[in-house]
Amino acid sequence: MEYSLFCHHFYALSISPVKKKLGLLFIMLLLWVYMLYSCVGYCATMPPSLVVDNSNNRAKETDFLGKYAEAESGRPDLVMSKLLSRPQSSWTDVESDYDEPTVRRAPRDFSKDEVDADRAEEWDDGRRVSPLSSFSNGSGSKKLPQAIIIGVKKGGTRALLEFLRVHPDIRAVGAEPHFFDRNYDNGLDWYRDLMPKTLEGQITMEKTPSYFVTREAPARIYAMSRDTKLIVVVRDPVTRAISDYTQTLSKKPDIPTFESLTFKNRTTGLIDTSWSAIQIGIYAKHLDNWLQFFPMSQILFVSGERLISDPAGELGRVQDFLGLKRIITDKHFYFNQTKGFPCLKKAEGSSKPHCLGKTKGRTHPNIDPEVVQRLRDFYRPFNMKFYQMTGHNFGWD
Repeated sequence: MEYSLFCHHFYALSISPVKKKLGLLFIMLLLWVYMLYSCVGYCATMPPSLVVDNSNNRAKETDFLGKYAEAESGRPDLVMSKLLSRPQSSWTDVESDYDEPTVRRAPRDFSKDEVDADRAEEWDDGRRVSPLSSFSNGSGSKKLPQAIIIGVKKGGTRALLEFLRVHPDIRAVGAEPHFFDRNYDNGLDWYRDLMPKTLEGQITMEKTPSYFVTREAPARIYAMSRDTKLIVVVRDPVTRAISDYTQTLSKKPDIPTFESLTFKNRTTGLIDTSWSAIQIGIYAKHLDNWLQFFPMSQILFVSGERLISDPAGELGRVQDFLGLKRIITDKHFYFNQTKGFPCLKKAEGSSKPHCLGKTKGRTHPNIDPEVVQRLRDFYRPFNMKFYQMTGHNFGWD
């Protein structure tokens, strides 16, 4: 009898309104803590709104560069002017590096407003970082990148970065910092603060495709760290130029035709190399600039074509280059027939398949085959030189 009364009172107490309210409050508290951790981790990857004072850092950097100049070239004034010159427009740099006396620049350069297009690319379902990744973002420390994807525009750099982010030992900032071409005066402290936090053994990465065609970028990256590993995604320069034009056309439908932009004179067939869509594909010209500061062993060239046909194979090469275990394999990919390129079965922070956003895989406009052939003839000697410099035949006609 006493046992029955005890059970009755205990049961009545357990379902009392007070207990119910306390239980609900406890559940709400758990949810609030969960949301807080998620928010902290996600916000940790966002760029800061303030520019820090980096005068001391710049002074140290200048001292290092002066010593480097004296030791390496005997002309500190020349090297210092190269390394610490004020940033210029990436496409202006490329154009000014050509020997042609009558270069048409501003009127022909329709890509200046497009160089950030990849920054805004979202994955189809608008994925966000998982709670576990968000929590890890709150620990560790921010470091300058040990590896950078420096090019090229419309080569497949966004796909490569997203594929690499699957690797647990790679942490990468999503947006393109454009530090070494546009924001260099902000200083290394500002740059470091853009990076995600990493733990011991993890690699910090970023990608800004315009670095490859920016004249000052090699010296500036060398000044940050001569051990930086550089990755360049290259693609058939003709199809790359068409893709570049297509991206611009999608945002500016009133621009001239691809054919009219390609030639200075259609009758003579003289190619207009002042147009950035053409310039970028002269890979050998830009590579010469990088080899003045970095050995070929620190530069990996990824095939944009093989990144589509064999993503796991190309990712294997990249993981080897970065000194990482081959974790990203065939099991991570499936081919999307609609878009025409591979997608991730399970992207970072998600258990669902993911593809690049709707702006990827655009339908290209119809280009006159004669124009395409003349472009191939124009690029052929540059491609041959590029093959010789890199030791790789990428199979472009």
